Amino acid sequence: MTRERRLRPGLDQAPTDVDVLVVGLGITGVGVALDAAARGLRVLAVDAHDLAFGTSRWSSKLVHGGLRYLAQGQFAIAHESAVERGILMGVTAPHLVHPLPMLTPVNDALPALRSAITWGGLRAGDVLRRTSRTPQTTLPRPRRLNATETIQLAPPLRTESLRGGLLSWDGQLEDDARLVVTIARTAAHLGADVRTRARVLSATGTSATLRDELTGTTHEVKARTVINATGVWAADLAEGIRLRPSRGTHLVLRGSTLPHLRVAVTVPIPHATSRFALVLPQPDGTIYVGLTDVPADGPVPDVPEPSEDEIDFLLDVVASAFEVPPTRADVVGAFAGLRPLLEVEGVEGGTSDLSRQHAVLTSPSGVVTVVGGKLTTYRRLAQDALDVALSAAGIEAGPCRTTSLPLLGAATPAALARIGGPARLVRRYGTDATLVLDTARRVSGLDDDELLAPASPDVPVTLAELLFGVTHEGAHDVGDLLDRRTRVGLVATDRAVAEPLAARALALAAAHA
Repeated sequence: MTRERRLRPGLDQAPTDVDVLVVGLGITGVGVALDAAARGLRVLAVDAHDLAFGTSRWSSKLVHGGLRYLAQGQFAIAHESAVERGILMGVTAPHLVHPLPMLTPVNDALPALRSAITWGGLRAGDVLRRTSRTPQTTLPRPRRLNATETIQLAPPLRTESLRGGLLSWDGQLEDDARLVVTIARTAAHLGADVRTRARVLSATGTSATLRDELTGTTHEVKARTVINATGVWAADLAEGIRLRPSRGTHLVLRGSTLPHLRVAVTVPIPHATSRFALVLPQPDGTIYVGLTDVPADGPVPDVPEPSEDEIDFLLDVVASAFEVPPTRADVVGAFAGLRPLLEVEGVEGGTSDLSRQHAVLTSPSGVVTVVGGKLTTYRRLAQDALDVALSAAGIEAGPCRTTSLPLLGAATPAALARIGGPARLVRRYGTDATLVLDTARRVSGLDDDELLAPASPDVPVTLAELLFGVTHEGAHDVGDLLDRRTRVGLVATDRAVAEPLAARALALAAAHA
């Protein structure tokens, strides 16, 4: 294997003549960069801020099989989601996506008719799993549970009126931002030049003016094609794009708020036939509660903020499911993301009525823009966008390889179990856990006890992974480390605890450079 090309902030020594310029380093942008590099093209991929700065880090951390789309009659999107989920779990990132049991309590909030409809939907979702060739060993079939079995999996549930449960399975990400960073690293490993803090001031289909946000200098770049993957900011770069962003909000709870919860819990949203709130235990010991779907009018902010109404709404919905419901005092953090939904003429309802199907559009100046879609289907979005761009520009390249291309660190659960390294590093970096620890030893000169010690009992982040974030993953400051390379920043008090450790990592890496 060739030496890994590392991610870098700024434009120092960046190429000025490439085949493909990718603008935006969210999940779709890094997916395009990986696809293009894997086809042997010269790639420069840039972002004005950082990897996973926008919508890609604000998801439910789920890899969906398309069940909701099936309920809405969007069969093509449902099938696409199931296929892409299978690729992620079986080939691309089995180290970052694991099966998640999801339990729907059958109680007075789920009357008999809705229970039957929900069960029918779960069985239809299993048909999607089979048609997408995802094995039952990866995602088991759904099944009915009695009340005793239901409580064993979710002890905090309210027992009054509980008749049983419906158990299904979906994919859960270790972390959405970690997936983005890993795809970017893999693209760089295959030759792409990936740069953060590089803002595109203007672009056509064959050129762009970029500004290095660290130095203020401008750079002219020639490209055979330019792909706009900036999500909710797409209209700022290409004319003719009309989006109707939708805000999705999640709450963050401590695991102790709902103790011994072993499964995700889905709670029906009143007066909605196919929408559920989700209570999602996370690998780091927190719990996410989500999510909303409300129009987000006005200017697009860099970091969306949840509204108080959304927080109250989520707490009200999930309260019906638990013996001791979470309260406002239990909310230790909250986050919101904006879905880049394409405005469709004739659709006048709320944003939940807009399709999640992606679209590839070409502006009069030749910039190819990809919008819409879901995190789960990023690979397909990237492939479609690149195919359109290459065809329009007359660029010859090899076929798409990303259906069979593992990301760096990828391995089966059985192979990962044999590594024997620190559990947290193996969970977050797969087979690269050894590289992370070896890098930290070399850069810091510290022993493993200090490198692997958690920042605190509630904050499991370690100095080893923070150092790797600087040396290999392009982190430039504390925000990069705590808000995107790790997700400590989702809880403000945890972020404050970890800031000295992040600052130490930056200082150690700078001293070693």
